[in-house]
Order: sequence, then structure tokens, then C-alpha cells
Amino acid sequence: MLYHNYPLLNLLNGIPMLKRRYLALLPLCVLLAACSSKPKTPAETEMASGTGGFLLEPQHNVMQMGGDFANNPAAAQFIDKMVAKHGFDRQQLQEILSQAKRLDYVLRLMDRQAPTGLPPTGPTGAWLRYKKQFITPDNVQNGVVFWNQYQDALNRAYQVYGVPPEIIVGIIGVETRWGRVMGKTRILDALATLSFSYPRRAEYFSSELETFLLMARSESDDPLDLKGSFAGAMGYGQFMPSSYKQYAVDFNGDGHINLWDPVDAIGSVANYFKQHGWVSGDLVAVQALGQAPGLENGFKTKYSVSQLAAAGLTPTQPLGNHQQASLLRLDVGTGYEYWYGLPNFYTITRYNHSTHYAMAVWQLGLAVAQARGGY
Repeated sequence: MLYHNYPLLNLLNGIPMLKRRYLALLPLCVLLAACSSKPKTPAETEMASGTGGFLLEPQHNVMQMGGDFANNPAAAQFIDKMVAKHGFDRQQLQEILSQAKRLDYVLRLMDRQAPTGLPPTGPTGAWLRYKKQFITPDNVQNGVVFWNQYQDALNRAYQVYGVPPEIIVGIIGVETRWGRVMGKTRILDALATLSFSYPRRAEYFSSELETFLLMARSESDDPLDLKGSFAGAMGYGQFMPSSYKQYAVDFNGDGHINLWDPVDAIGSVANYFKQHGWVSGDLVAVQALGQAPGLENGFKTKYSVSQLAAAGLTPTQPLGNHQQASLLRLDVGTGYEYWYGLPNFYTITRYNHSTHYAMAVWQLGLAVAQARGGY
């Protein structure tokens, strides 16, 4: 699953400048990582084969781990695990983690992700404020440019995975403004900070750091170069390392999975949706007429259509074969809009567990499709 409950990480500025480092391989050493869309040469491909990794420059080798995580018991245990479980070279891991920085702002931002306070007792326009972060004339036009540039990849993803272009475009637009804001935090620093200095989520982020280093080894990339969100999310679609492991695909056929490559990102987002139950050609949500203040709302709710009708709601268009729906409520300031949330809407929430997020993704994608005149 991707890590973020709110759009905070998407508002961080900066696009990572990625520089590939190709270093000599030795049989029992370990690699680590940075993504590039540049294909390897035959010589580089030969060097990257096998089970080892790159060898750090001798002048950087150290016998004891230093830096911000020196004498950190969690870091020492992590190194022991990586050596025993995955065959990493201890000295090289010490070298890498000696260069990782403890980032206090990452800890502060992570604490801000948790909801605080009581919900408002009446409408305040929360949905309108959220929506205008993404659905603006300029942003929609940027989406048109992205769609036009990668139309072939988007259409191919639709054919292969059954996920329509507007959903993929909506996801990438909300996540990174179509690659304009992919994050400027070094991923190694973010994941090390959260693994070794954030006990509340240390187990989760330690697993992400483990997967990140394995990803780096498999792709023969430099972990000191990769940049992303403050929580360690990567590339156009802001995949966490665990999502890379489960859902990322080589969609441009160059033999590498590169989340910073837009074509690989398009295929990976489409595969994520397919694996989470996207139903090709089905509805996402349908607006309701009426009000249902007495019913619990949210994407996790489930009501029969007859229950919603008894509560006073009527769909503005046919629901097809759907006999059940979640009840979605959007705060529009002057009152509430109610929507029937269908299974494809729930699938969007698997990317980020938020009704606002899923609705913004869907409506942004539709706005871009309309602006360009359809497919």
C-alpha cells in the first residue's frame, strides 16, 4: 500500500535529480540504488548480473558505523538482519547507513499525518478546499499535456490491465502533478529516520527500508541518489518500496523497473488497480438526490440500494447491476452532497484511504478527459 493518508506529501516541492553511478561489482558484495530511465549498456548489464552488488570506493570504506545512527540499537539489528537474511555485506551496509541522515522534519511531518480533534458539527466546505488543490484550469491543462504525450502507454495500459486512462492520469496528477513534484527528500534518509527514530511505526518502515535496499540491489542503482517523499514514496505514482515489490512493472520493455520513468509508472499504477479489484467498464460513483443525515457515511460503509432509498436518496443515473453501495458525503459548505460509492470507487481508496482523495482522483481524471475531448 502507498503511504499517505492526506495530500501533505504531494505539496512538498522539488523533483529529484537522479544520477546513475555504475561501480565495479565483486561476487560477494552488495549493491544499493538510484533510478534512471537510461538503459544499461551490454557491459553494464554484464556487470550487474549475479547476486552481488557494487563495491563502494575504497577510500569510503569504514570498519565501524558512524553518522547519525551510530550506536543506534535498531540500526545495528537491521544490519544483522540484512546480512543474515539477504547476504548483504556488513561493511558496505555500515558505509551506507553511516551516510544516512536523521531528519527531524520527517518526524514532525509524520506526526502531522495523524488526525487530531473532533470533526466539525456542520458543513464547512472541506471538500471544496480539498478539490481546489488539484482541479484547477492550469492543472487540468497540464494533465492534457501529460495524456497527449503518453497516450500510447495509457491506451496500452487500458488494453493490458483494463484501467482507463483518466484513472491513471488522475492518480499521477494528484500524487505528483504529473511528475512535477516527486519529492526532494533522500529516500534512504527518510526510511532510516523512520526505521530507527520513530518507534510508533518502526516495524513498518524497517520493512520498507529492507525492501528499498533489495530494490536497489536488483536494479543496480545507488541508494544515496534516490529522492522522494518524506515517507519514502517514489516516482510518478509515489509507490512505497513494498508497492514497488508487489505491483511495479517494466512497462517500457527496457529490462528495468524505474518508477521515475513515466511509462513504467503508468503500467505500474494500472497493475496496482487491477490487482486491487478494478472492474473494467464499470461505474465509479453516482451522485444522489436527497439527504440522508441519519446514516453513517464513508467509503467503508455498505448499504443496500433499498436502504438508501428508504433513507431518502435516489441515484441521478442507473446503478447498473449494483444492489449495494457505500454512502459518500461531501461537505460543500452550504450543505452536503451524497453519492453512491461503487466497487471501483473503493478500489481507488486502496491507493489512499480517503474519500476526498478518491473523489479528487476520479474527478480530476474526468476533467482532463473532457478538456482534451475524450480518449
